Amino acid sequence: MRTPTHPWPICAASLVAPATCGCAHAPAFDVMGSLFPAWLLCIALGILFAVAARWLLLRARINLVFPVLIYPCLAAIFTFAIWLIFF
Repeated sequence: MRTPTHPWPICAASLVAPATCGCAHAPAFDVMGSLFPAWLLCIALGILFAVAARWLLLRARINLVFPVLIYPCLAAIFTFAIWLIFF
């Protein structure tokens, strides 16, 4: 009679490779010989997209209840989305 093999060792081994592939290099851009971190670019683009969203909301005459809370959250959402899409 054959004993059933458990899939856990196979699953654990298959999860190790994708977990270590992100350690190849730091996401940075070479700007005139100086390395510029990619997260700064993502933050700047996230803030610009939040400003564009604010402009669109004002143009559509949509009033927000808590704009002090919503605009930083929009900037964070855009920043994280840019990071996930490109890096």
